[in-house]
Amino acid sequence: MKLTLGVNCGFAINRYPEPEVWGQIVGDLGLRSVQFVADLLNPFLPDDYIASQVTRLRESAARNGFTYDSIFSSAFTRVNHLTHPDPEARVIWLNWFKRLLDIGARLGAKTGGAHFGILSFDTINDPDKRKRVTEAGVRGWQELTRYARDIGYDALIFEPMSVPREFANTVAETREILDMVNADSGVPLKVCLDVGHAPHPDERDPYPWLLALGAVSPVVHLQQTALGRSMHWPFTPEYNAQGHVKAERVIDCLKQSGCEETLLHFELSHREHWDTDYRVIEDHRASVDYWRGFVTD
Repeated sequence: MKLTLGVNCGFAINRYPEPEVWGQIVGDLGLRSVQFVADLLNPFLPDDYIASQVTRLRESAARNGFTYDSIFSSAFTRVNHLTHPDPEARVIWLNWFKRLLDIGARLGAKTGGAHFGILSFDTINDPDKRKRVTEAGVRGWQELTRYARDIGYDALIFEPMSVPREFANTVAETREILDMVNADSGVPLKVCLDVGHAPHPDERDPYPWLLALGAVSPVVHLQQTALGRSMHWPFTPEYNAQGHVKAERVIDCLKQSGCEETLLHFELSHREHWDTDYRVIEDHRASVDYWRGFVTD
C-alpha cells in the first residue's frame, strides 16, 4: 500500500493567501502533496485574475517541490451547492464546479470535489422535495464526472459531513450515493474520508469507516480529535494524549480495507484567537513529525 503525506490548504486561508508564502511553508514541512482549496482562488473571480494566480501557483509548486494532487471546496464554500433548493442556483453552482475543475486541471490535479450537497430544512422536511432535489444533485454530480473525464481527471471525490442535511451520515448512505452517481458516470465518484467525520450517533468511531470505505478513498483528511467530535486538532503530544486518532490504527484499517494507494492530507483548524493563531506552522510541523514515524513518502 502506497501512502503519501500532504496537506489541505485550508490552513492558509486569510493567513497566508500568497502562493509564494504558503508554498514555502509546505516545502519547509517536507510535504510533496497538496490539496488546493477553492477559498484561495474562487472560480467566481475574473478570468484574468485566475490566470495570473494559476501561473504563480504553478511556479510556487515547482520552486518548493510539491504537486497539486487534488482540488476541493473549503470553509467559505460550505454551502448548498448542487442540492440548493433553487434550480437556478444549482445551475450556477454546477458551472462553478466546472470552473473549479478547470483550475485544478491547470494545476495538474487528478481528483477534485467537495461535500455532496446541503439540503435546506424546508427541503429535508418535505419528502417529495427531498427526493426531487437529491435526484438533481445526483444528475449534477454525474455531469461533473463526465466533464472531469474530458479534462483529464481520474476521479471525483465527496466528503461525508456532519448532519443528515449534508448527506452520507452512515457508511450505507455513503455507498448509496456512490452507487447512484456511478450508475452513469464519466470518471468514478469516490470518497474523501476524514478521520473526524463519523457523524451518525450509531457510527461515531472513524475506524469502521476506514475499514469499509478506505479502498475507495483516494484522499483521507487527517486531524486529531475526540471520539464523536471533529476538532481538527494537530497531532502534538498534548492532543495525541487525549485524542482518538492513532496513526498505526489508521494505517492498519486502510490496509485491511484493500486500499492500494491514498493521500493522507492534514486538515488542521486554528481559530483566530491569541492561543491558536500563532501556532499554525508549529502545529503542522509537529503533526508532520508524528506521522513521519509511520509514512515516509
